[in-house]
Amino acid sequence: MGEGLSASEVGKELTEHAKATEETADSSGRDRIVSIVEALLLATVAVLAAWSGFASAKWSTESRLKLAQASTARTEATRANADANTTKNFDASTFNAWFSAYVAGNQPAMDLAVKRFRPEFKIAFDAWMATNPATNPQAPPGPSFMAEYKLPDLVTADDLDRHADTLYAQGADAGGYADDYVRTTVYLATVLFLIGISGHFRFRAARIGLIGVGSTILVYSVILLVFAPKPPG
Repeated sequence: MGEGLSASEVGKELTEHAKATEETADSSGRDRIVSIVEALLLATVAVLAAWSGFASAKWSTESRLKLAQASTARTEATRANADANTTKNFDASTFNAWFSAYVAGNQPAMDLAVKRFRPEFKIAFDAWMATNPATNPQAPPGPSFMAEYKLPDLVTADDLDRHADTLYAQGADAGGYADDYVRTTVYLATVLFLIGISGHFRFRAARIGLIGVGSTILVYSVILLVFAPKPPG
């Protein structure tokens, strides 16, 4: 069903209920009291159904927004990760050029390769050279294995991924809240149906029984609405 009972549906039910009670009610005061109680219940359902529908719509919108933001953050994380990989490949190519010159004993080529290093990579390279990799078997395999080697884009990608996970979880929760409000609206629609048909019965006991069942469901619906998360502003 939709996100809530429309005002026209409730208004139609109130009108039909009034006509039915006029046709079936006798002149006793008890029947008039029963009719008043039924009308009050229908009016209460109208207000609660409107609120439940509004809250469901708000949470549904919030869910769509959060999921869209999560998708955007995930796309940005993928882009940042690609940039990090591009940077890492560049660092690897400049280091390979230096290493080839080092193996060949070509100092000018080594100096030229070092000039092509990124400033951030140069820091890691200097730290790696300080470990005496040529003679130290415990030295890391290369500058990229040093703690000083930083890839800001990779850090950004990780942050965006975590942010996307948070937004997705919030969107999923918001969608669940919207479903809960829709479920409550179904209960209210059941109350509307029970009270609506009660006016068509000539037996007061049947009407009172339907009112009792409808009231029980209505109380349960009110409890659900009281403890449900309030819609976002």
